[in-house]
Amino acid sequence: MGRLALLALGLLLYATLMVVRAGAEDAPPAGPVRAVGAIGLTVSDLERASAFFSEVLGFERISETEVAGSEYEHLQGVFPVRMRVSRLRLGEETLELTDYLAPRGRPMPADSRGNDRWFQHAAIVVRDLDRAYAVLREHGVEHASSGPQRLPDWNPTAGGIRAFYFRDPDGHFLELIQFPPGKGDPRWQRPTRHLFLGIDHTAIVVADTEASLRFYHDLLGLRVAGESENHGPEQERLNGVFGARLRITGLRAASGPGLELLEYLTPRDGRPRPADARSNDLLHWQTDLETDDVAALSERLFAVRAAFISPGPVELARAELGFRRALLVADPDGHALRVLPPTEED
Repeated sequence: MGRLALLALGLLLYATLMVVRAGAEDAPPAGPVRAVGAIGLTVSDLERASAFFSEVLGFERISETEVAGSEYEHLQGVFPVRMRVSRLRLGEETLELTDYLAPRGRPMPADSRGNDRWFQHAAIVVRDLDRAYAVLREHGVEHASSGPQRLPDWNPTAGGIRAFYFRDPDGHFLELIQFPPGKGDPRWQRPTRHLFLGIDHTAIVVADTEASLRFYHDLLGLRVAGESENHGPEQERLNGVFGARLRITGLRAASGPGLELLEYLTPRDGRPRPADARSNDLLHWQTDLETDDVAALSERLFAVRAAFISPGPVELARAELGFRRALLVADPDGHALRVLPPTEED
């Protein structure tokens, strides 16, 4: 089938996949994405970043690899490239840290705010938020929230959840979250001696929830797992954004952490991701989406004119990072997604 035919087919598919998203719980996913995998971020110093996540937040280091060459230049859209990649695990979830030895990217914008559309965070579940916050204070971790917040009971979806935003040594936003009984995945309520339990979700700021749902739900097949509208002083202090009123939509695949869409209804002054941002810049995150057929999903993304960072699926000579084929693509707001088969660790 030629590219023009594929484009026509894709546009028709995109228009006809506008399914009804009724209630807070959608049907199980039937789309091409079977799991959300590792959550990745670009760091400036791999040793420092790995030590922070392992020594402060309880992650276990599971691998470290150095890669270079044309395969990775095409995959990441950066030239000439040499990367050190460390994978860490907390509970059932994986974090991937990438340090670009060449070329070095730009630092995190010093004035990054919680409503800027390059914002992304990983939500780390804790058994006891007060104890976890004390650990962060002992290590001099930078605040993004004014302190731990308890979301109010008038909000049936979020009421009773306690959370705190902070930053890692490179300025990436992170969240500590504690779920009350009856909220969140039941595994977060299991008895354990561990303080830091796993990653519940990664959250991204979007300009238009409906446009993002056409991409993530209708095209990729993630299900809508929950919706809420959050506002009030607790939410403002949590996000560090005065007057914050957010439309929040939780998405999930059949397995893996969730993906949370944050649309700021107010204020509407969040800045778009810089058009020239690249994978080696420190504002870069990438979320793994696992699929049984990378080529087929690539064709669907091409047909709807998605913004490819890779030229298409890239074949790797060796599975140095746990996969032999992948592509990097951006969502409507520029957030990077790495599409790949289920990794060998899975």
